[in-house]
Amino acid sequence: MQLSIFNGNLQISWEWYEQFLTLNLNQTFLISFNHIESVSTTEPVSSWTEIRSPGTSIPGIIKAGTYYSNRGKEFWYVTQDKNYLTLELKNEPFRRIILTIDNHQDWAERINQSIQASETSI
Repeated sequence: MQLSIFNGNLQISWEWYEQFLTLNLNQTFLISFNHIESVSTTEPVSSWTEIRSPGTSIPGIIKAGTYYSNRGKEFWYVTQDKNYLTLELKNEPFRRIILTIDNHQDWAERINQSIQASETSI
């Protein structure tokens, strides 16, 4: 996956195999910074009570796709890495998007700076 920032939005672009593993037909997710409530790099809460529909799960290897929990509808693309980036959202199809990516701390800072910049321009 590739993250990019432009025009007040965070864009997440998926590789074909990531789309396949998540059973996601969208090549990109475009999220307005106004819809991001918070960004975290801590390990997200997860439990066996979540319902996967659709997606892929191999415990300890990958958790990918749409999951439903008491927190709401979530999108996960998490591998063995512990480099978590969690986006808490509002007014979006997903309540949370949870990823593992390189430079997760840098991305959290960049997204937070972009959120602050979009709030001050309103």
